[in-house]
Amino acid sequence: MTLRVRRAGVVALASLLLLVAPAKAPAFDINTVTVPAGPFIQGSDRAEREAAYRLDEAAYGHSITRKNKWYESEAARTPADLACFHIMRTPVTNALYARFVNATGHRVPDVDSKTWQGYRLVHPYKRTRQFAWLAGKPPGGREQHPVVLVSRTDAEAFAKWLSAETGRQWSLPTEQQWEKAARGPNGNRFPWGNRFNPDLLNSHDKGPFTTMPVGSFADGASPYGLLDSAGQVFEWTSTSASAQRSIVKGGSWDDSGCGVCRPAARHSRPDGIKHILVGFRLVHTPLTAN
Repeated sequence: MTLRVRRAGVVALASLLLLVAPAKAPAFDINTVTVPAGPFIQGSDRAEREAAYRLDEAAYGHSITRKNKWYESEAARTPADLACFHIMRTPVTNALYARFVNATGHRVPDVDSKTWQGYRLVHPYKRTRQFAWLAGKPPGGREQHPVVLVSRTDAEAFAKWLSAETGRQWSLPTEQQWEKAARGPNGNRFPWGNRFNPDLLNSHDKGPFTTMPVGSFADGASPYGLLDSAGQVFEWTSTSASAQRSIVKGGSWDDSGCGVCRPAARHSRPDGIKHILVGFRLVHTPLTAN
């Protein structure tokens, strides 16, 4: 009788501990693609840049990108060589970024009206509200959309946290890493090949003029399986263009044409800007045996 009571007490205590113990955070399920070591073709030549300008002119009905020489800062088409690395298959989502915010108390993706006006962008402040987080949570229905309204500093803070959580050293990709992952070894003009196809990406050519769930365009994958590397959102890289400015790559849901969606295309943004067109993904290098 005494033994039964003791056993019952142990079971009850164990049940109580299960009730009061903090829930264990779910394991990270981060899908990456491997970009093997070796050479690739980076940059563009005159023929590729001319084709990009013509795409833009046909879409917009004017020659602003040509007149402003948007694509003249691209590296010359030339071989380059990189070590092996792993890169997230899609941009970081609101859902994944929420785990970082909840764990660290980091500021949520948002921007105030005065700051936005100071950027002097064409998008009205009202348009930012669909992407801004409310009460510490992502916008409803956008959990699997890429996170935006994050600065380079925010992205690097996320990378530091994820590194500690997973035991892997995550970082923003360099411009070269991003470009190789997006176009493959042979210098394709687009992730899927050399001909633009508006059905294979989220751009303003056929898209909804906003972000979409990541991975929505499986047929637009790069030779390594990278998704959303054309259109959707521009992505921060770790490559600095000048003091307090960094290179972003990839084009966005706002772009038509889409010359700027080519992996060779490049431009810079201030490191501190929190833009509705800019998100990020991360890379890590293979673990080496001791």
